[in-house]
Amino acid sequence: MDASLIMMPLLISFAVSVILGPVIIPFLKKIKAGQTVRDDGPKTHLKKSGTPTMGGILIIISMSITSMLYVKECRKIVPVLFLTLGFALIGFLDDYIKVVLRRSMGLRAWQKMLLQIVVTGVFAYYMVNMSGISLAMRIPFFEGHYIDFGALNIPMLFIVVIGCVNGTNFTDGLDGLVSSVTVLTATFFSVAAIGIQSGIYPAACAVAGALLGFLLFNVHPASVFMGDTGSLALGGFLAASAYIMQMPLFLPIAGFVYVAEVLSVMLQVFYYKASGGKRLFKMAPLHHHFELCGFTENQIVTCFSIITALLCLVALCGL
Repeated sequence: MDASLIMMPLLISFAVSVILGPVIIPFLKKIKAGQTVRDDGPKTHLKKSGTPTMGGILIIISMSITSMLYVKECRKIVPVLFLTLGFALIGFLDDYIKVVLRRSMGLRAWQKMLLQIVVTGVFAYYMVNMSGISLAMRIPFFEGHYIDFGALNIPMLFIVVIGCVNGTNFTDGLDGLVSSVTVLTATFFSVAAIGIQSGIYPAACAVAGALLGFLLFNVHPASVFMGDTGSLALGGFLAASAYIMQMPLFLPIAGFVYVAEVLSVMLQVFYYKASGGKRLFKMAPLHHHFELCGFTENQIVTCFSIITALLCLVALCGL
């Protein structure tokens, strides 16, 4: 495959993201879509109050425009777009209710979970009945070997998709953190898609390009946050890409940071209840624990990004 053809979706998406940034960010400020910072969080975050959120719109538009240019030749982009946009819509509704309508709760937990189950259910139906792709999973480091969970394939799909989506959501808590980590995992999936000729490389490259453009506005100190609109969408993209390429077992490797963030929250809640009010971490998700230990945002983002880059290389070796 011509290298210039591979680079085009990344460059197009990056350009769209950079061009739209100075348009969308002032608009978000105009409608007063400002972030509300928790009082019980790190005190250094209080100065971020009012920073525009819902910037994930920028990522979604850039990725969608670019992907649509390739959808005729690469039909497998469609389910990736569906899951990405489906979770983006859930995140948008939650953000809009919280920051525009000024209802602090946003979507209730059961509403958000119900919508996630519905979107995942449609994707599951497509995978089983229309995709022609087996739900058997490639086993890392064992080329040509797959594992099929049989009757548990569908429950596994729900666990992987919803877990991945909420993992990216929990990771979105520091300037540039989820953007930096996900641009690396998106690059991993881009390389994997090209290597196994899965047909979704334009979408994966487009996400990487959109995130590179978004990072120009999201690095510390951030002038915009992606909000649930962006973080849920990115989780949907990662989960869909993994299933289209039969690579869910690679997610815990390349996406180790997401797993660690989710586990830190689960362990914190479990330990708090089991110990009668004691905390395992100073604060969860995990990145806030390191903040309260004295690390700066840039140090944490750099460390998490390095870990992700190294594990993405490990995952590539696993192919």
